[in-house]
Amino acid sequence: MIAQIKQLPPGLYFVATPIGTARDITLRGLDILASADVIAAEDTRTARKLMDIHAIPLGDRKLIAYHDHNGAAARPKLLQFLAEGKSVAYASEAGTPLVADPGFALAGAAMQAGFLVTSAPGPSAVIAALTIGGLPTDRFLFAGFPPNTQAARRNFLAEFADVPATLAFYESPKRIHKMLADMSHVLGGDRQVAICRELTKRFEEVLRGSVDELIAQLDSRTLKGEIVVLVDRNRTKMEQGDMEQALRDALNNMTVRDAANAVSEAFNISRRRAYQAALNIVKDQ
Repeated sequence: MIAQIKQLPPGLYFVATPIGTARDITLRGLDILASADVIAAEDTRTARKLMDIHAIPLGDRKLIAYHDHNGAAARPKLLQFLAEGKSVAYASEAGTPLVADPGFALAGAAMQAGFLVTSAPGPSAVIAALTIGGLPTDRFLFAGFPPNTQAARRNFLAEFADVPATLAFYESPKRIHKMLADMSHVLGGDRQVAICRELTKRFEEVLRGSVDELIAQLDSRTLKGEIVVLVDRNRTKMEQGDMEQALRDALNNMTVRDAANAVSEAFNISRRRAYQAALNIVKDQ
């Protein structure tokens, strides 16, 4: 059994909870759940089950639901507990609070009121996906859930088309086929993708390939479970930028023809393409 912390300081404690395997919660997270005066949870049933698994008694402490649909009504109650000098632990249904989660408004209100707000970090679906997705992790952008309708989803994807980073989205298994189709239309069918589902659970799976390859692969499949979609950055645009910079550097001490020849060999492109690009650079200068 987790030993109760004595005199947990008053404040709002965001506790990351497992996205699958119950043992993924941190010891500090368990300590806070065992010691907080009040427990708030996106889903009280999930929170109670997690506490039962780890033998954390709720006792006579309040367990309060806080989610998208009741936030406006529940938030003042939680702030009142903080005003009374109590410690309040908030747990998402799964993963790290505030990441695509209703806890954001609660955190903002508590900060604005001057209360202590801190985090017990831990499981996060997007970080878990990046770990095993196979796409670059030096820079990534988490974009949350795409819109539900085709037009809105395509406009949404277009906003990130040329971001020089791995893109990360959450998606429902009911919409994953439509999302891939729109990605092919907006981002191109050759963009590399990793579909990570059921992370840390029994049927964890990662599907890797181009957008069009995955569309074909999933044509006769119905996916289940929570899904994270990772999308590689726009390599074509990056290569174009690298080629132009190489030409600029070469033109500092070479003729247009010699610079074009050198760059065409280095980037394995046609001499005509390199020569035309070099002429454009000289013209711009």
